[in-house]
Amino acid sequence: MKSIAVLLLIASSQLNAQITLTESKERLRVEIDGKLFTEYRSDRKVPCLYPIMSPSGIGLTRNYPFDDKVAGEEHDHPHHVSVWFTHGLVNGVDFWAQHLKRKGHIIHKSFGPRSTSSTSVAGVTTHSATFSVNLSWEEGDTVHLTEKRTYTITSRGNTRLVDTESILTGINGDVIFGDTKEGSAAVRVAPTLRTKGKIAKGTIINSNGEKNGAVWGKRAAWVAYSGPDSSGEPAVVAMFDHPSNLRHPTWWHARDYGLLAANPFGQHDFEGKKDKHLGDHTLKTGDSLTFRYRILFHQGDMTSADVPEEWQAYSKPSKE
Repeated sequence: MKSIAVLLLIASSQLNAQITLTESKERLRVEIDGKLFTEYRSDRKVPCLYPIMSPSGIGLTRNYPFDDKVAGEEHDHPHHVSVWFTHGLVNGVDFWAQHLKRKGHIIHKSFGPRSTSSTSVAGVTTHSATFSVNLSWEEGDTVHLTEKRTYTITSRGNTRLVDTESILTGINGDVIFGDTKEGSAAVRVAPTLRTKGKIAKGTIINSNGEKNGAVWGKRAAWVAYSGPDSSGEPAVVAMFDHPSNLRHPTWWHARDYGLLAANPFGQHDFEGKKDKHLGDHTLKTGDSLTFRYRILFHQGDMTSADVPEEWQAYSKPSKE
């Protein structure tokens, strides 16, 4: 077992934050202030992050299918694995729901570099940890894509940010990402944040101001779920589509049962078009396609989360 513990330097003597990354058997556990925040898991058909914990220690994503004994949780869609990235139609292979005859797996190959950082602006200290993984999108013995995925975890007050950058490369001929609503960058929120269900008390809103059922299939810069967590305290889960992404602002596969997914390929489904290949995208062999997303997890309401301001900060061009 490898353990990396980094004590981050801070500007305020009243704040002490420690991010610990612990690697074991193709997993990587992320702790903030000695408490579990999330764990990178590669023991599913696609790698994922599970669980996602609020600063107070409450889960903000669904536990099923990892734990099927949590009261109030539906046991639908077992391929909804907390926080994940994949797609339902890649060269005719189903990497999402496994409904098609041709089924794929995203294989963890190795961990890459890790780093930590700490900054303080106007008395607010932000701590971050970054790690990368090397992945292979495979169907049997055929490798359709390789992927370098980088996760950046940020802790700032009552807000946690999960940034992903996925660099996809076609290595065995052209790769066609097919037009289907089944994808792509996704989070399955805790059941209390849903808008439908026995214990659902949530609300969905997007950057256009559309709410709940009107959000599905619409293009937007971001979508947010808000409502009580399982302890009754307010919480927000929001996903941002980076301006550099293909077809930004993306379409959203946002459902009342708790699925929030950014999908740049599902055009005919989302817009009700007859052409089932309208949203196809071809990645030429040897070329790469990069996707960037941010998921915000906030302990508090939409006002304190200030999602529009967080989006503005995320969408600004990098200074590098």
